Amino acid sequence: MATFPVVDMDLINGEERAATLEKINDACENWGFFELVNHGISTELLDTVEKMNKDHYKKTMEQRFKEMVAAKGLEAVQSEIHDLDWESTFFLRHLPSSNISEIPDLEEDYRKTMKEFAVELEKLAEKLLDLLCENLGLEKGYLKKAFYGSKGPNFGTKVSNYPPCPKPDLIKGLRAHTDAGGIILLFQDDKVSGLQLLKDGEWMDVPPVHHSIVINLGDQIEVITNGKYKSIMHRVIAQSDGTRMSIASFYNPGDDAFISPAPALLEKKSEETPTYPKFLFDDYMKLYSGLKFQAKEPRFEAMKARETTPVETARGLRAVRWNTTKRNQN
Repeated sequence: MATFPVVDMDLINGEERAATLEKINDACENWGFFELVNHGISTELLDTVEKMNKDHYKKTMEQRFKEMVAAKGLEAVQSEIHDLDWESTFFLRHLPSSNISEIPDLEEDYRKTMKEFAVELEKLAEKLLDLLCENLGLEKGYLKKAFYGSKGPNFGTKVSNYPPCPKPDLIKGLRAHTDAGGIILLFQDDKVSGLQLLKDGEWMDVPPVHHSIVINLGDQIEVITNGKYKSIMHRVIAQSDGTRMSIASFYNPGDDAFISPAPALLEKKSEETPTYPKFLFDDYMKLYSGLKFQAKEPRFEAMKARETTPVETARGLRAVRWNTTKRNQN
């Protein structure tokens, strides 16, 4: 079986830059995932984030999760559950505006630390987007600009814990899906595993590596690259022992960002290669919200079917006027 790609970011500014860029390119084309080490975020900050999040779960979230499990009778299920995930989660929004001060039950040190962590992750996300641009032959800053919209990108963090599950064969920690957005940066538990990706038709573990950041690509990167880079189905397997921490930060386009394949990449495609759709990111998210746990291809096809150019819109208006006039004459 192929080895999961691990990228050492210390090598990006040295003699091995070309080989490191090629490793990232191969991961984006064939995996949709890769793992970063020596990524520039201090180990001290990562250790603090991990401790604070695990403490917060034990203090505030664990009992609520147990009460939810009891209320739904999940410990006694006899058949596979398809409409629920075995996870305890909440969401922190960073950009375009922060909601950290509004989330209840968070200690001030936690709020401060997560804000600091978000700043570091944002810098890393934008650095990675420029490395992707370099590999794709796009001008520096192209992807960041494509994500920008009128208010800048959407950036937020999903804080999740996956407690021990009595029926891991019947309940997924998180059902299989691709991510809707741009680039995702995951700080995961290095002791309790569970994240898997679909590679060549088989589920493969994403290895937990101490102090690493796992990167995966969302649907918008696939659209902008017209399929050169891929978003990949992934899931979380519930475990019978241990609580798995997952802190996933999503650097996504702004709501009104217009997403479309990069013209420079369309010039290089063969005639047989289909062209991906163009749309407003918010429109895609509205569709995704009801279809998250289904294949991405029907979502792309649905957005393609909605496309209308200004010329087509004008023709449609003329047709409506002509039909209205004709009815009035009859």
